[in-house]
Amino acid sequence: MLRLVLVGGFLGAGKTTLLWNAAKRLRSRGLAVGLITNDQAPQLVDTALLTRAGVSVTEVSGSCFCCDYQGLLDAIDELRNRRVVDVVIAEPVGSCTDLSATIVQPLKDKLRDRLVVAPLTVLVDPARMADLLEGGTAGLHPGAAYILRKQMEEADILVLAKADVLEPGEAVALRDRVRAAHPGATVRTLSSRTGEGLEEWLEEVMTRSDAGLHLAEVDYDLYAEGEAALGWLNATLTLEGDPAGWNAFVRRLLEGLAERFRSSGAAVGHVKVLLDAGGTFVVGNLTGAAEAAELRGSAGLSPRAELTINARVEMPPGDLERSVRWVLDAAAADGIGWKEHRWRCLSPGRPEPTHRYGFVVEPESR
Repeated sequence: MLRLVLVGGFLGAGKTTLLWNAAKRLRSRGLAVGLITNDQAPQLVDTALLTRAGVSVTEVSGSCFCCDYQGLLDAIDELRNRRVVDVVIAEPVGSCTDLSATIVQPLKDKLRDRLVVAPLTVLVDPARMADLLEGGTAGLHPGAAYILRKQMEEADILVLAKADVLEPGEAVALRDRVRAAHPGATVRTLSSRTGEGLEEWLEEVMTRSDAGLHLAEVDYDLYAEGEAALGWLNATLTLEGDPAGWNAFVRRLLEGLAERFRSSGAAVGHVKVLLDAGGTFVVGNLTGAAEAAELRGSAGLSPRAELTINARVEMPPGDLERSVRWVLDAAAADGIGWKEHRWRCLSPGRPEPTHRYGFVVEPESR
């Protein structure tokens, strides 16, 4: 029977990297894996990147899974129609919570004959977790911090991601504090970059079926306020000119955005870019306080490239759009022209879930 693994967590927690590395491990075991990405708007860097990596991936855009339950089911069916799939790993929108009540329970109730739902995993950046445990907001708008807290409350498996940034003693101490704060969850540390803890997490989500054991009490007014605090930009562009190296251009772009957001006092959920220069590509991202840009891959010196930008930043959509356009112009000043194909900037609307269960569906119930 098909197994569905939901991996939630706030923006910048490292969900997409985990999806890709988990898919590679499972494929090495001979399992067929499909991935589902999710966003409030189309043209996702994550979808483009995973597709280029040769993974069977589909996208649910325009709404979160909870508000487009049928879209999630259609995406699962699309993956199954392409080929036989053993495992589907789905990544909800990073600003989404209440997944246990709105996704896990309905799936357990309505599709028990078609799939097995693995325990709900929630990833948390350890830097944000440490501040939350001290009663802070992890540098986020209070409404956004509320969403992150609710994500943790409903987790079956709570993962401290990016464990490679912690010293061993720090990791143990933080894990113990999280276990004390969330005694009903299985707490793990994991680094997708080094592989630490990945096999242990996979063993749990591939063998356990005790999904959705916790329902969070969610104030939808605060939830909506937290989502509305974020500007949401997705854009695709064509670049032409002599870049003297596209990697250098991407770094200028990200560093310019980091400085722009920092000077505006705007917290960054994440900024992701993918630049494809005719088959070779570079991926860059900013997370958290946007202090450093991370780049992977190389796009060479082609005179033409396609650029996809996804930005989730705590500022009004109009301000976010103006900031990105200004930095694009500055980064392209040395002989690079750019032309937009798609450009969408918005603030997410109020969450209106398709289903919302007020009880945990037991395995033997209908």
